[in-house]
Amino acid sequence: MLNISENIIPEKALKKEEFKSIEKAQSPKILTQFSKILYSIMTIIFLMLFLPWTQNIRSNGVVTSFLPEDRPQTVNTIIPGKIEKWYVQEGQYVNKGDTIIHLSEVKDSYFDPQLLKRTQEQVVAKEQALKATNNKAAALLKQIQALEQGQLLSIEKAKNKLRQTELKLQSDSMDMIAAKLDQSVAKEQLDRQQVLYDKGLKSLTELEQRKVKYQDATSKFISAENKFLASKNELLNAKIELNSIQAEYADKLAKAQSEYNSTLAYAFDTEGSIAKMKNDLANYTIRSGNYYITAPKSGYVIKALKAGIGEIIKEGEAVVTIVDKNSVNAVELYVKTMDVPLLHKGAKVRLQFDGWPALVFSGWPGSSFGTFGGIIQVVDYVSTNGGKYRILVTPDPDDIPWPEKLRIGGGVYGWALLNDVPIWYEIWRQLNGFPPDWLGENGEGAKDEKSIKQVDKKAEY
Repeated sequence: MLNISENIIPEKALKKEEFKSIEKAQSPKILTQFSKILYSIMTIIFLMLFLPWTQNIRSNGVVTSFLPEDRPQTVNTIIPGKIEKWYVQEGQYVNKGDTIIHLSEVKDSYFDPQLLKRTQEQVVAKEQALKATNNKAAALLKQIQALEQGQLLSIEKAKNKLRQTELKLQSDSMDMIAAKLDQSVAKEQLDRQQVLYDKGLKSLTELEQRKVKYQDATSKFISAENKFLASKNELLNAKIELNSIQAEYADKLAKAQSEYNSTLAYAFDTEGSIAKMKNDLANYTIRSGNYYITAPKSGYVIKALKAGIGEIIKEGEAVVTIVDKNSVNAVELYVKTMDVPLLHKGAKVRLQFDGWPALVFSGWPGSSFGTFGGIIQVVDYVSTNGGKYRILVTPDPDDIPWPEKLRIGGGVYGWALLNDVPIWYEIWRQLNGFPPDWLGENGEGAKDEKSIKQVDKKAEY
């Protein structure tokens, strides 16, 4: 109604159903209901913006084992060989030490079936040779000791003879001096006798007696002089004999010592040969035990990497893969570099395993169904997968146990739980590309203004 007239028609007196124009001018009821529904939805959405939302870091990964020794491992052959027989098949459970494959030799150096026996005989022969050489060395050592003793005795004997010769020379020298003196006295007496005879005071007989005495003294002097010269020659010969004995024994000792050293050198060389042969014997023994490849641990043979009979396997080549039966399950997740600083050991993680139905609400982990809890145990310090960092997650003891049928290598989707924030804040953060709020190791988020500024600075960085 435009209210341009003062005459007012009461609304009760007006029958709207009789005027189609009035009916068409009014708003449809369905539009009014839609508006109410729209207002209600907008009100609900607005209120939901203030609901709490758990920030998280999403990542993919695989099921693995936390302990390295429980992870799938390949069994390698230590020596090259030819496959003679298989003792297992894929999927079979084997205990530690069970035989997997029997190999035969492919190198001509080890074809001899009596190789160990013959090598042992060579070792025994060498040991006997070493024993004989040691006996020879002992005999030579005794010979050297005897020569040294003989040298001492011979030298002492020669020295005694030299001393005796020196004393004899001294005695002969004194005798020669005495004979010389007697000759001089006899000469003087003869001269005085000759003078007295010339004067007629002495007879010719007395003169001749003095001449005989002089001749006798001269003879004694010549004899004493000859004895002195002979003693002098004996002294020289004694000195020469002493030097000869020293040179002779020095030569004998040098030869004996040289032969003794040569014998010792041969003995040491024989010992080295024996050690090498024993080493070869030990290697042959160990090699003979490597013809049978055994399981290093109990588990399932999941894949045979070699097949057939008669196939040649190279040294160190993998033969089969074994996985432990009771391995401690863990999960490998790979996160982006910008998310690594937000993670720490002990942080909570929710996991969804491939093959297990789940209803997931990442922002409300408590409302999700079919997910399992985990705890971060390891955060790698070096990126390993295309610039991403690996984290290892183990089961949360306070949560539902993980399924027993999990297989290593199965896919996993996980999200690490961070701080609780309103939904409007999370939408604002996502639109601006800011990182999530950091959740400290004590489980408290960065609520205060100072911490928020630090988070903003990290986001700007």
